[in-house]
Order: sequence, then C-alpha cells, then structure tokens
Amino acid sequence: MKRSTSHQDNHAIALERLKALGERRTPARQAILTLLLDANNALSHQDIHELLKARNEPFDRVTLYRVLDWLVAQKLAHKLAGEDRIWRFNAASDEQHVHPHFHCIQCGKVSCMATVHVNITPLPKGYRSINADTTIQGACPDCAG
Repeated sequence: MKRSTSHQDNHAIALERLKALGERRTPARQAILTLLLDANNALSHQDIHELLKARNEPFDRVTLYRVLDWLVAQKLAHKLAGEDRIWRFNAASDEQHVHPHFHCIQCGKVSCMATVHVNITPLPKGYRSINADTTIQGACPDCAG
C-alpha cells in the first residue's frame, strides 16, 4: 500500500508522535519511525538495518531491536510474522490493530491493508479483543501484472 506523504512530512509526523508521548526523542527513534512511515510495506530487521545504512543513519543491531520493541510497546509500530517466520514492522496506522496483511507469495513483500476492515464476530462472553492477525496470500500489484 503506497503512502502519500513525503519523507519530510513523515519526519515531521514521527517527531510529533514521539513528542506526544512525552518520551525522549532520540535520533534512533526518530530515524526508525520515519523509515517505517516512509515504507510501502512491512520491513524486517535486516531491511531496516540496510535502509538506515543507505541513508547514512546506521545504528547497531541492539539499538535497532530495542527501538523497534519500544515503538511496538508505545503503539507507534506493529509487528507481524510472515510465513517465513521473520518479524516485520510497519508504522501503526490505527489505534486498534485489526486490519489484515497481504503476503505476496511471489516477491515475499508483506503489506498492511489498513483500509480493509476485518469483521470479527462477537467473541464469547468474557473475551476481549485487543488485536487480530489475518494474512491474505496472493500476488501483489507488481507481481500480478
């Protein structure tokens, strides 16, 4: 799913989201959240590490893991496991993470389908939904055409 904002806009959005938390806005948090906002699809740790290096914003792997875990805990990002059992990360686009993901079985990209809503039937008494993880498999627009 293509994002319609520029890198500069995403950087400003990242700073605002971090500021709203009242937490420290470290260079790593800013760079990684901006990268996730820029991304067209969910990214693995390795993808993020390589993209940050290409942007001349290299952070060691321990910092990367810690920041990603922190972003997920703060609900600024979410993580999902692909069919290959590799965790991928994307900037959070909604408060409750109940949209499906799309896994292209040809190129391997995993994308959030934030505009697609999953209809979860009422859960049995006593259960409360926090998020749902649904993956649709098929061919992305790049591979299908």
